[in-house]
Amino acid sequence: MNNPTFFEVQKWAFSCIKGNGGTLEDVDYLICGQMVWDKTQLLMNYRTRIDDKNYQELQEKIELYNQDYPLQYLIGYQDFYGLRLKVTKDTLIPRPETEELVDWILNDNSKNENYDVLDVGTGTGAIGLALKSIRSNWNIFLSDISEPALKVAKENAQNLNLDVSFSTSDLFEKIEGKKDIIVSNPPYISENEKIYMDKSVLNYEPHQALFAKNNGLEIYERIANESGKLLKQGSKIYMEIGFLQGEAVKKIFKDSFPNSEITLKKDINGNDRMICVKI
Repeated sequence: MNNPTFFEVQKWAFSCIKGNGGTLEDVDYLICGQMVWDKTQLLMNYRTRIDDKNYQELQEKIELYNQDYPLQYLIGYQDFYGLRLKVTKDTLIPRPETEELVDWILNDNSKNENYDVLDVGTGTGAIGLALKSIRSNWNIFLSDISEPALKVAKENAQNLNLDVSFSTSDLFEKIEGKKDIIVSNPPYISENEKIYMDKSVLNYEPHQALFAKNNGLEIYERIANESGKLLKQGSKIYMEIGFLQGEAVKKIFKDSFPNSEITLKKDINGNDRMICVKI
């Protein structure tokens, strides 16, 4: 019996996932990821029959999708700021709102300066690699406490041919030298917020990169208390924050750096999402 065409696969897959809230766009994402195609190539191959290997693997991925397994983990990548980044279960999946943090840093700092920039808790390397792709003259340092995550970041840097440095470090423990910019998208979710989270995030993304003690504020407190050795006059710290944490994070840094200039910034949806501390 002949295998189905890709058009028939598309219809079958959608019928399988729509009851779980899946969309046709999700199906196309899965098929294109499986075949390493873009949408145009999918359209051009509608009448082509899928081979046994890819058909079996796609069926397995559809089954996992219906168990809330994230699409990005199923196909192994996520696009971020024009870069295609490998993602694994050891890394958070980069989010679109974090692209706004990259925008802010780029717009807020001169492209002509050779800044030393540290991306703390880099995960896939998303923020640091995005910055390096636009500001090739900046010296970018990527650090993470997780060696498996840092391995993914290194692979992404290599695939994108971006020259950055790496360090396995618990925040600033093994970081040397003064930095002009420190950026972080740290764990900031409180344990008691689990009941509000999507199953796909809660069940499959690394908890070490999601949750923090003290109502989600622990890592901000540590950054405020431990970053001093790396800062010089005029250094800036940029961080993503939870949408209800703005004033609390602002107070944490004002207590540690009384003379600093602190700016909260909203995301495209009007929620507090980013903060900058200028020393």
